[in-house]
Amino acid sequence: MLTQLTCRKQPQQRDRVATARHHREHRSTRRQHGVAKIGRAGLIGESRHARRVPEAGVWHPRAREHRLRRYLSPTLWETSVPVFNLIDPTLATIAEKVAAGTRLSREDGIALYASNDLLGIGQMADFARRRINGDRVYFMVNRHINPTNICRNRCKFCAFARNADEPGAYEMTLDEVANAAAEGAADGAYEIHIVSGLHPDWSYEFYIDMVARTRAAVPDHVIVQAFTAVEIEHMAIISKKTTREVLSDLKDAGLDALPGGGAEIFSDRTRVAAWDKKTKGDVWLRIHGEAHELGIATNCTMLYGHIETTDERIDHLILLREQQDKTGGFLAFIPLAFHAANTELEDLPATTGFDDLKTLAIARLMLDNIPHVKAFWIMVGLKIAQIATAFGVDDIDGTVVEERITHMAGATTPEALSKDDLVTMITEGGRVPVERDTLYRIVKMYAEESAAPAWHAGEIGAPPLVGVAKGTVATGGHSAATE
Repeated sequence: MLTQLTCRKQPQQRDRVATARHHREHRSTRRQHGVAKIGRAGLIGESRHARRVPEAGVWHPRAREHRLRRYLSPTLWETSVPVFNLIDPTLATIAEKVAAGTRLSREDGIALYASNDLLGIGQMADFARRRINGDRVYFMVNRHINPTNICRNRCKFCAFARNADEPGAYEMTLDEVANAAAEGAADGAYEIHIVSGLHPDWSYEFYIDMVARTRAAVPDHVIVQAFTAVEIEHMAIISKKTTREVLSDLKDAGLDALPGGGAEIFSDRTRVAAWDKKTKGDVWLRIHGEAHELGIATNCTMLYGHIETTDERIDHLILLREQQDKTGGFLAFIPLAFHAANTELEDLPATTGFDDLKTLAIARLMLDNIPHVKAFWIMVGLKIAQIATAFGVDDIDGTVVEERITHMAGATTPEALSKDDLVTMITEGGRVPVERDTLYRIVKMYAEESAAPAWHAGEIGAPPLVGVAKGTVATGGHSAATE
């Protein structure tokens, strides 16, 4: 196997670089393991002499092969050749790390954001995606329920929240929530997704009853995923319980998983400037860690495209990665593009497609221990979500149905998609559509795959999540390593 990490050369360089490459390839065929080391000159084409002795800190060819075999399934090991056509030569060292399965550093993440080589970054992220998930791109049939927009927090970036006496304020009864959940399940939903504002008058028992009523309204195979860490902290305050006790009570009532919202950006600077009343980053991480320890799987998010810096984005990703190293219960990472309309930050420009794709790709490269990276089509748009499946993304969320929070902030995407819409989006990108549930158990495969993923969560009907061990994600009766 020949691992090539190349950059585009000037015309006058191509002949001699091609000759050097020919000699390297010829020599590689005589080697038992078939992996040829390409020195820095071979990486960026600055010399016709390809050095064969690895520099300090670079994996020996056989060590690299051994490390790759740890990360690739047998099928992928035989079929995957990491060829990264880099325009930016400063990414060469990062490309070597990606090919070897070596964890990227904070400095690597900052360098990726500083580079404009979007296609090169995308190729590396696509290789990392394929190594973990093969050609699968997941989606699901889910129903979003936002029980109220009445909220005691009025964050500057939020277009959803209202005071109780303000036009547009609403709140649902427990019957209405349960009926909406039952309707979603009847339409084929495998997930009921519940998030809302922090209603100042709702009691702790109201939240517990909401989960219990929702659980009773849907079949056992339907996952109840409800309440962000911000809502969990709110329940702890009004009940005078610990957040761990709140999570335990909710689990007993029928909660299966937590969504990843409310993380925003962990930077204290941005929190003070834009959402000073909201949950602090260390508290958000602690709550999700407690959920993992209780056997509750969660997702994680990052809100980007507002007042944060790219360095703060990387710091956010590293904190998520460190938490995953500790408790191992994050199933997916979802970058959320900020929508400024109808907020106090509405003068800020929207994110660009370039930034959206780069952020999704960098997330896949930095978060080596989180199995899935999701492009939430509600926020990035249908076209970017589709293209993102070539930039490290292996999930485009689901049918959604009646999402209110982002649309009140100016989102122009549909409020729902059909399964056929999602299957078409994925198939056109050359990927294998896989319908899943919240825990990534398979509902239906829509095509045969050429390469099986290294990470697998099982099938619908397998036992539900019963525990999350350090460094693993335990779902569907299977424990799948995430490192």
